[in-house]
Amino acid sequence: MAETISSPVIRQWIADFVAETLRTDTLEQVVSRLDNAIIARIPELADRDMRRDLAASTRAHAFEVLSTLTQDNADYPIPAEAHAFARTIAHRGYDLRVLLRIYHVGQEAVIDYMSDVIDQRRLPQDIERSVLIRLFDRSTRWVSTCVETLTDTYMTERERGLRAELNQRSEIVRALLDGSELDIESASTRLGYRLGGRHLALVLWTDEDPVALARTDGPGDIADALDRVVGRCATALGSSSVLTVPSGSRALWAWLAVGDDTVALPAEEWPVEAPVRVAVGISAAHLPGFGRSHREAVAARQVAERAHTALPRVVDYREVEVAYLTGLDEGAMRALIARELGVLAAPDTHSARLRETLHAYLRARRSPDAAAKTLGVHKNTVRYRLQRIEELLGHPVDQPGPRLEIALDCVAVYGVSG
Repeated sequence: MAETISSPVIRQWIADFVAETLRTDTLEQVVSRLDNAIIARIPELADRDMRRDLAASTRAHAFEVLSTLTQDNADYPIPAEAHAFARTIAHRGYDLRVLLRIYHVGQEAVIDYMSDVIDQRRLPQDIERSVLIRLFDRSTRWVSTCVETLTDTYMTERERGLRAELNQRSEIVRALLDGSELDIESASTRLGYRLGGRHLALVLWTDEDPVALARTDGPGDIADALDRVVGRCATALGSSSVLTVPSGSRALWAWLAVGDDTVALPAEEWPVEAPVRVAVGISAAHLPGFGRSHREAVAARQVAERAHTALPRVVDYREVEVAYLTGLDEGAMRALIARELGVLAAPDTHSARLRETLHAYLRARRSPDAAAKTLGVHKNTVRYRLQRIEELLGHPVDQPGPRLEIALDCVAVYGVSG
């Protein structure tokens, strides 16, 4: 129940105080004092434009609150200036906590001001108590109403701004990937990402069961996880500029600005955690490189999703390029595998071990010692297996050309069954 004023003396004192405070010069002094107190605690509001909008909001609030202070039952209409200020905070990209803090600090500043007024005027104790109780009641309801209403204003504006920004970014990126003629400098400015530099494209996604994800993570959690991985990858590569565009509810396209001397990371050194997977293109310069690196990342993802065997969580296009290109024609690829591997293309464990050994040997430039290190076995084991492979193939493994290694590249990704 709202607190009422029963004493004519108290009611008159409040009425006189309201009339005096609403005078232009006094009101401006009060607004300035309150704003200074708020800015001292929230320095984000100190620049000229923010301070001007804050003053307009404070002035409008003061008029509304003072005008209803003598009424026993009062609603608090939120002035247009306050809605405008909430939208300004959203436009500036400030967190919602900034808006909430403004009103809580503002309430403290109002009570401090009124306490000083009462002390200066040496009010009788009964009047002082009634005035402070009424002020606390009204200021608490004022803050509650403002926070509830203006939070909606802030969130609506923030979401509208984010949607507009995201839509603009997506449209520009799509146009660039489609080969549309755009002014590079203008597009770079609108994207906040320099298109004239060198780019490394990533495609991030999660192929976890969507029903299971819904039970454990909301859509925001999935998007946040993808963003976190992009940030960590950028840090690991020393990139200070990142461009991202969602490509689905569980996928993200990203470009990292890298230098000419940026060294690509081995798959095991990328800071990627489950359930996120990443496909990586090859870094390339300028606008053609922007699209080419992205197409390579998309191709690497296609290989990862078609693979019959478990690939690393990070798939580098350079490691699967041969498998991607050969796999574009499934029938031709399977014929190549059968022709080059013969009985080694059998689906049993022993054949798989021999294929793995031969693949490691060829990738190690025909060094048994290096292959043994890769496989974690003794070099004599590699030599024995190579001897057995030559017996099964019917020819030395050092004689054939690159087709044998291409066939092994394909089997390592797609398996031996068609």
